[in-house]
Amino acid sequence: PALRRLSHYLLAHYQKGTRPVRDWRTTTNVAIDLMVYAILSVDEKNQVLTTYIWYRQHWTDEFLQWDPARFDNLTQISLPAESIWVPDILINEFVDVGKSPHVPYVYIGHHGEVQNLKPIQVMTACSLDIYNFPFDVQNCSLTFTSWLHHIRDINLSLWRQPELVKFDRSVFMNQGEWELLYVLSSFQEFSVKSSDSYAEMKFYVVIRRRPLFYTVSLLLPSIFLMVMDIVGFYLPPNSGERVSFKITLLLGYSVFLIIVSDTLPATAIGTPLIGIYFVVCMALLVISLTETILIVHLVHKQDLQPHVPKWVKRLLLERATILLCIWDKTKFSQSRTQSSDISRQVENNDSTAKLNPYGYEDPRECEAFGGARPAPASAGPSEGSPLVAGVLREVTAVRQLLERREEFRDVAREWLQVGYVLDVLLFRVYLVAVLAYSITLGTLWSVWRDA
Repeated sequence: PALRRLSHYLLAHYQKGTRPVRDWRTTTNVAIDLMVYAILSVDEKNQVLTTYIWYRQHWTDEFLQWDPARFDNLTQISLPAESIWVPDILINEFVDVGKSPHVPYVYIGHHGEVQNLKPIQVMTACSLDIYNFPFDVQNCSLTFTSWLHHIRDINLSLWRQPELVKFDRSVFMNQGEWELLYVLSSFQEFSVKSSDSYAEMKFYVVIRRRPLFYTVSLLLPSIFLMVMDIVGFYLPPNSGERVSFKITLLLGYSVFLIIVSDTLPATAIGTPLIGIYFVVCMALLVISLTETILIVHLVHKQDLQPHVPKWVKRLLLERATILLCIWDKTKFSQSRTQSSDISRQVENNDSTAKLNPYGYEDPRECEAFGGARPAPASAGPSEGSPLVAGVLREVTAVRQLLERREEFRDVAREWLQVGYVLDVLLFRVYLVAVLAYSITLGTLWSVWRDA
C-alpha cells in the first residue's frame, strides 16, 4: 500500500513533457558514467567499432520529492521510465540503432535523485589506424551530449572520479581479440555557428589488439620461408638444384600470401605495415632467384666459353677474396698454374708437330723409325709407311682434342671460381640487406607498441 500511495502521489499531477525545475533559470545537471563490458567487433574497412557498455545517468527531479515519514519510511522507489522526464542525451558517433535490452524502470530517491541505469550495444564511427597491424592500438571516442538543450538548460558532469573511470575493468570481458587499456574522460563546451553552447562529455576507449594469433599464423611462416631462402645459398651454385629450390620457395610464398590475404584488414586509406613487409619479402625472394640464375649462368660449362678477363681475375680472385676473407687461395693459384702449363704444353706440341711431319713426340723415336725405314729407291713400294702415318695423324688429332677439352675444362673451372667468389659476395650483401630490414622493422614495431 505504501508503494501504491507513493506512486500515485508522485505521478498524479506530474508533467513529463517539461524540464523538472521550479525555476526555469535553474540548470539541470546530469551526471553520467560509463563502464565497458565487451569489445564486440572492430570493422577496419567500414571504420566502425561495436562495443557493449553499461551506461548510467543521474539527475535531480524537483517534482519527484516526498517525505519518507508519510510513506512508511520509503526512501527509494522504482517508476516506469516512460512516465517521467528523461534527458535527451545521445552519442554523437552513433551509426546504427543501439541494440540494447529494454530497461523499463528508473530508481528515484526521496530528494528527487533519479538513477537511470541501462546496458547499450553501441555501434560508433571511429578513425581506425591499422598501419601497425597486428600491434595496433586504437583510440575511439564516445561523445555524450544533449541534442537539443544548450548548457544553460542541461549541463553534464562525471559521476565518478576520472581515475576510477580510467582503470575500471571490473566488468570487462577480456577473452576476445581486443584488450581494454583504459578509458579517458574529458568535459568540454562547443557551439555551432556562434550559437548557444552545448555541453558534452567525451569518453576515449583505448584498446589494443592481441597479436599472438597473427604472429603465429602470419609472421612466423614468412620468417621461416626467408630463413630457408638464406639457407638455400649454401647449395653449390653449379649443382642446378638451387634454382629449382628458389622457385619452389617463391611459389610457396605466393600461395601463403593468397591464404593470408583474407586475414589482413582492408582499408581505403592505407596499407598496413605487415602488407609492406610481405611485399618486400617477396621482392627479396625474387632478387635471390635472379642472383641464383645469374650465378648458374656464369658457372655453366660451355665448350665455347671464353677465357676469364684479366680484370675480372684481378678484381674477384685477388681483391675480393681478401675483402670476403676467403683465405683458401691455393685452388685459385693451382688452377691458374695448371692453365698456364697446359697452354705452354699446347704451344710446344704445335712446334714439335711442325718439325716432326709424322707427329712423334720424341725426336729419338723419329730417328729410330727413320733408321728402320728402308729407302724408297732400294725397297720399292711399301704399304706400311702410309698406314703408320695415318695412324699417327689420328693419334695426334685425338691428343689435340683431349688437350683442347682439358683447356675448356680449365676455362670452365676458372669461371666456376669467379662464380663462387661472386656468389659469396652477393650472398653477404643479401644477408646484410635482410638483417637490416628485419632490425628496422622490429624496431619500428617495438617503438610503436610501447608508444
